[in-house]
Amino acid sequence: MRGVNTHGQSVTRPGPQGRVRRLAVPAGILAAVAGAFAYVGAVDPNEPGHYPACPLLQYTGIYCPGCGGLRSAHAVVHGDFLAALQDNALAVVGYALFAVLWTVWVVRAARGRPFRIDPGPVQLWAAGALLLVFTIVRNLPFGGWLHP
Repeated sequence: MRGVNTHGQSVTRPGPQGRVRRLAVPAGILAAVAGAFAYVGAVDPNEPGHYPACPLLQYTGIYCPGCGGLRSAHAVVHGDFLAALQDNALAVVGYALFAVLWTVWVVRAARGRPFRIDPGPVQLWAAGALLLVFTIVRNLPFGGWLHP
């Protein structure tokens, strides 16, 4: 398809097949994530024997940042957002962040624009610090409300 841009120059616009091709990867990622959430929603992590125990918790009694993540995902699938926050609040933030970033990716891909996440050192250090603080606080006596 041919068109004219705002500068009066002739440009070739991708047809519907180009758009479908650009949306294939985001659709595949969504299918994989939806499949994982569907599995966790169907196979209850609160029942023993379905999933392996967290090795850090099992051997040290310390909750890692991911402890409670499967229970949190199970609660999200069943619409119990309060339970999801109680199981792993950071995971719920991660699910929401994924949804926002995926949506931006799809919109940009549909428009033919690239989408790239390129965090700088400050953002990476901030994310690491957040994980560390979350882990420390959830293992202190006053952080019991963050236990899964």
